[in-house]
Amino acid sequence: MSIKNIRLEVMQFLEKNVASYMEQYLIPVEQIWQPSDFLPNSEGDNFLEEVKELREISKDLPYDFWVAMVGDMITEEALPTYENWLMEVEGVDNEGRNGWSAWVREWTGEENRHGDLLNKYLYLSGRVNMREIEMTTQHLINDGFDIGTGRDPYKNFVYTSFQELATYVSHNRVSQLAKSYGDKKLSKMCKMIAGDEMRHHHAYSHFVSEIFKVDPSEMMLAFQYMMKQKIVMPAHFLRESGQKISSAFELFSDSAQRIGVYTANDYVDIMQKLIDKWEIDKIAGLTDEAEKARDYLMKLPARMARISERLVIPKESHIFKWVEPARL
Repeated sequence: MSIKNIRLEVMQFLEKNVASYMEQYLIPVEQIWQPSDFLPNSEGDNFLEEVKELREISKDLPYDFWVAMVGDMITEEALPTYENWLMEVEGVDNEGRNGWSAWVREWTGEENRHGDLLNKYLYLSGRVNMREIEMTTQHLINDGFDIGTGRDPYKNFVYTSFQELATYVSHNRVSQLAKSYGDKKLSKMCKMIAGDEMRHHHAYSHFVSEIFKVDPSEMMLAFQYMMKQKIVMPAHFLRESGQKISSAFELFSDSAQRIGVYTANDYVDIMQKLIDKWEIDKIAGLTDEAEKARDYLMKLPARMARISERLVIPKESHIFKWVEPARL
């Protein structure tokens, strides 16, 4: 049997549990928070006063903080790309509306709230150039992404396990920073988003754990493959208006590292957390090739940590079209 057919067989085997995964890791629409729960109430008599308070408090937030916020929001707003990608994964049948496609749709529904909330906050804050941000978002959706997984569910689930934890770290750090600058409402918004991301991380990492039980060698090789090529962020094709796909993502990453929202050390830490979570050192019944992959993975965090220590982050902030210093 081909590797592709085995992947499909494993996905079909796990599909019988998708309903329970959805019950465990997703929250019904009527019970989960919505963006309007945290934003000024446009139907209320105090709407303008609430907006004025939001704008006043936001004045104290520094430049790199706004860049990190905008980058996080744009990443969330490019959700159509991520849903389309996942719908093409082997074993996900959107036309047949199987269990996995139901998972992707409901996961998308939860994720959609994140960009909606951050977008409205940024718009009301008056501190950013929304037209520039909107053009960047449209470019990012137009350009799509290439995360190196193909249609392979094993590689995709490694990617989503990693990426959901990375977005948790980013949103949680923004929440902590907002609180330190006195913006408690923004802090709560980002904390709620971070909570969703952690739940989704637990879901995707659970899928990988289940695959390790039935196809350990191929799952190990898929994990090694993704770590070897490195996890690229969903917004790695980020660009500003008037630009071709360029180094805008690297400049955004510099801002995030400078302010401590997401760093090279976090990347290494997430890698180690996945190795520990999946108990890579204890998995039995591996082929010789998979054993070598395991050895590679076990040594990788320490090697990556040494490399991250040598990274030099520019001290000066790049001035993005999204965030004009004169507005702050």
